[in-house]
Amino acid sequence: MQLLRNRLPAIAALAVPVVAGAVWMSIGGAPSHYALTNLAVLAVMALWVAVGRGPHTPPSRHILAIVLLLVMLLPLTAGEAVNSVTGQDVKRWVQIGPLGLHTGMIALPPLAVLAARNRKLGAPILFAALLAAYFQPDAATGFAITFAAIGIHHVTKDWRMGGVVVIGFFASLVMAVRGEVPPQPFVERVLVQAAEQNVALALLLAAALAASFALILFASHLSREKRFALAGALFGFAIMAMMNSYPTPLIGYGAAPIIGFGLALGLKKVPQR
Repeated sequence: MQLLRNRLPAIAALAVPVVAGAVWMSIGGAPSHYALTNLAVLAVMALWVAVGRGPHTPPSRHILAIVLLLVMLLPLTAGEAVNSVTGQDVKRWVQIGPLGLHTGMIALPPLAVLAARNRKLGAPILFAALLAAYFQPDAATGFAITFAAIGIHHVTKDWRMGGVVVIGFFASLVMAVRGEVPPQPFVERVLVQAAEQNVALALLLAAALAASFALILFASHLSREKRFALAGALFGFAIMAMMNSYPTPLIGYGAAPIIGFGLALGLKKVPQR
């Protein structure tokens, strides 16, 4: 019971924006399965956040990091290309049944937590993720990596994370130019679309996303460097979604960010008694 109480802020960080987004989709004219899909994935990931335990040993953490990096590479080998507005092939998604999953949003949040935990390999992990994002190209994941590194550097003062910040920022600018795709309703440009329907509703969605950021940063059960890394990743995804045609995390339709941030919030080592 104490474990569950400790994790309530993390569950709220996931639930508040997802539920707010589902309400908006229900009243805003989205296909009915959009809200239902998000809520079903939320239920599964909230359970994981409540009881999940992260890898306890360095080898298991290394294996998990490798698996997550391979997930990020999947679109390059198994994903379908979408033409960007500049004519470039964009590969950011894999299709699993009826769901098109944005692999950067699945893999990057838990990778950010793992990178924050490992002083020696944290920067190489984020560099590897940045390389995968560059070839997709995926500026949202690039900015998420950059701001996750800013969060880790703020806490640890690791100069290598400063290198990730500088390289990630300029690489993300290149990705933003090369990788813009036409926006999908209720997925990309969510706040703009909501504001066109009702400004107050858009403000409520923005407040829900801001509440998630604050809960991760100040109230979640993770250690300080992990909280800053994960909040930075959310900020990076969100800011790019407002600037360009990228999925809006948690408040828009999409299972991937719910899975990714849910996985990350459940990566907590619980001391054995």
